[in-house]
Amino acid sequence: MAAHDTQTRPMRRDAARNHQLVMEAARAVLAEFGTDASMELIASRAGVGVGTVYRRFPNKEALVDEIAAQILAELVTEARQAIDRADGTGLEDFLREIGRSLSEHHGYADKLVGRSKASCVEQLRDLIAGLLAQAQDHGRIGPHITLGDVMALVWALRGVVETSGVVVPDAWQRHLEIHLAGFRSPQPPSARPAITREQLTRIDSWTRHPHTSS
Repeated sequence: MAAHDTQTRPMRRDAARNHQLVMEAARAVLAEFGTDASMELIASRAGVGVGTVYRRFPNKEALVDEIAAQILAELVTEARQAIDRADGTGLEDFLREIGRSLSEHHGYADKLVGRSKASCVEQLRDLIAGLLAQAQDHGRIGPHITLGDVMALVWALRGVVETSGVVVPDAWQRHLEIHLAGFRSPQPPSARPAITREQLTRIDSWTRHPHTSS
């Protein structure tokens, strides 16, 4: 048994190391070339054979799905750390983190939409709602701003990142600061109704199944 363990443990470590190399390479390659990048290019960038990639991911869609889950988990961790500070600054800091993440993955950020589990998206949304409540309790965000307003800002950030691309990669930062300035106003920013939580859920469903009528 001891001899068997000695033989198998290095293989498990190698497999874990190769998986990490593939994920890091895939995120870099897709950010640079988008989802048209080949699995062969990802394997080359990772320094492994393409068969190693296919053993873990039967196709590119499976690889993108795992990347989407990994990115969402990272954002959940960031949101939890922000909310734990409980000083009212967490929402602004987290929105900047979202902007950085979108910019880092600008080559395929649009493809990540709809690839994350609905339960995980709702978990992140709950954290954002908590960050918004903290910011309002500390007077850093106006009382009329809703979760729907914050999520619309996130969508807008993604659009700015996709449009500005590599030409002005930091354009999202000014866009965010302008909107945060509006969020801080104590006066109602608009007489029009905000997007509701129920509508956010319906939007998520439509994003995952765009050809299904509601």
